[in-house]
Amino acid sequence: MTHIPASAPDQDKQPLFYRIPILGRMARETLDGDEDTPFYALATIVSLWIIGFLTLGYPALIIGALSLTALMFILLIYITLD
Repeated sequence: MTHIPASAPDQDKQPLFYRIPILGRMARETLDGDEDTPFYALATIVSLWIIGFLTLGYPALIIGALSLTALMFILLIYITLD
């Protein structure tokens, strides 16, 4: 019989986020893939935000803007800590 190891050796070296089925593949492609992939990911996020605005109206626009505000605060804090 063939010996099958309990876990693949390459899987132990991968970050935990890469092992999540759908999000892990998207993150892996964005970070390690082609150089144009981050731009495609950004276009996808903006398109989903626009679709949400067209579907749900102003609440989707406001929630997106508040999320980006929180992200900008975190970015500014990160910049000032260095």
